[in-house]
Amino acid sequence: MAASVPSPPLPVGCQWLSPLPLPASWPQRIESALAPWRDSSQQPDLLLLLAATATAEVEGISAAGSSAASRRYTALADAELLLYGPDHRPQWPLPPLPAGVSPALISWVASQRLGLQPLVAALGLAEPPPFVHLRLEPLSEGPAACLSSGQAMTSTRVQRLWSRGMQIGRGLRRPLLLAECVPGGTTTAQAVLQGLGLSVAGLVGGSALHPPMVLKQRLVAEGLRRADLGAAPTPGLLLAAVGDPFQAVAAGLLVGALESGQPLLLGGGSQMVAVLALALAALPPSGRAALAAQVVLGTTAWLGSEQLEGLQPGSPPALSRLLTCLEGAMGVELLALTSGLRFVASRHQALEDYEHGHVKEGVGAGALALLAQLRGVSPAELQESCEEGLDRLQRQ
Repeated sequence: MAASVPSPPLPVGCQWLSPLPLPASWPQRIESALAPWRDSSQQPDLLLLLAATATAEVEGISAAGSSAASRRYTALADAELLLYGPDHRPQWPLPPLPAGVSPALISWVASQRLGLQPLVAALGLAEPPPFVHLRLEPLSEGPAACLSSGQAMTSTRVQRLWSRGMQIGRGLRRPLLLAECVPGGTTTAQAVLQGLGLSVAGLVGGSALHPPMVLKQRLVAEGLRRADLGAAPTPGLLLAAVGDPFQAVAAGLLVGALESGQPLLLGGGSQMVAVLALALAALPPSGRAALAAQVVLGTTAWLGSEQLEGLQPGSPPALSRLLTCLEGAMGVELLALTSGLRFVASRHQALEDYEHGHVKEGVGAGALALLAQLRGVSPAELQESCEEGLDRLQRQ
């Protein structure tokens, strides 16, 4: 985490996720990469991709809802909170969680501070969204199948979603902050990363305090075995076998964004690493370098510092190691930053739960908090607004 050269100023508490000393050229690169995000004269677009996979219904796989039934509607509930805030009586209430509160609360607070107008796209949800949204495929497509089947989606569906993503990326006219809500998505992320040949078992966590690492690996191994893709499968074949609809659109979007040249801020952890890996795998080496220079990954301090079970004490956090693994496989250098938002000694237990390893990230919370800080909002102000928002949410 420490740099061997003077580092550019970052907002309070923010850190870059690099387990190695930064090269001498990196302070300038960081400053250049953050310039469009510091520029308050230009509002970025905010796109939230909602998607569903039957992987989320495997017992014990996700804490984004305390039951398989509730996880079917987590994405809708989170989107309603982001769009309308805590005073709105939603059609889809937030599902009960084992601990903590939805990260969509953080995302709403930050987006309000920034004056952003989120655009939401829905993919494969069990129910139609009760709000205006971008429809990228017919509702009848439904959730992707469980990745353990080795047949998560048809190739036709993957190709269509990838093409739609490319159209969005090519059409960008402003910087884009990309967020997601996909219950079960860290498991599909692990599946595509392993399918690309990356040794990431033990590096992909999840929303639970103790992520079900053994269960994740069992599902991934079963899905890849059944798919029998052989060596070096294409991103399209891999997505059809063990992916989810979000990944197909997001990876296509990243590839398409090379043409528009707009900066991209990816909000999240392993799920965004997975779509970045898919996009990089689809490009020649020159395109890979260009895309890596165009992208910043933003996440929360809680996810950025997560030490998963099985990692040696004192070793770099899991997400840092995951990024290093991707960099080595694709021959690129990636910029990833954490926000400085913390909930130490919060007056709300549901917020302080983040400090103990619950929830961690989602709905672009880390990237939105980072962007708010880059534009002058302090972590203390963000925490106070989150506490006030939770007060209002609990009064419903």
